[in-house]
Amino acid sequence: MATSKQERRQRIKFGIRAKVSGTAERPRLSVFRSNKAIYAQLIDDIAGNTLASVSSVELKSEIEGNNVETAKKVGQRLAEKALAKNIDTIVFDRNGYLYHGKVKALADAAREGGLKF
Repeated sequence: MATSKQERRQRIKFGIRAKVSGTAERPRLSVFRSNKAIYAQLIDDIAGNTLASVSSVELKSEIEGNNVETAKKVGQRLAEKALAKNIDTIVFDRNGYLYHGKVKALADAAREGGLKF
């Protein structure tokens, strides 16, 4: 039986999460993409805390342009917040999405902002 897009993404996501885990020194950068917005957060999986988060919803007033440009702004803002909290190395969790388009733009902008993957 053919699986739906959501089921396929869930299977990929579980495979990624089995290998990737964040710590306080090296948190996990988790990306979530909805139809209208993109969200990113730095997570310490050991303590179960979110260390920093940014979304395109909270940056609505600053954003002009298409979705890829929006993702770049989110990545830059997340890098600024992380560096303010003395976090410079992270683990990237694409959350089952293809590393392409908005997800890639967010990751590249975070790298340009000073984060090391």
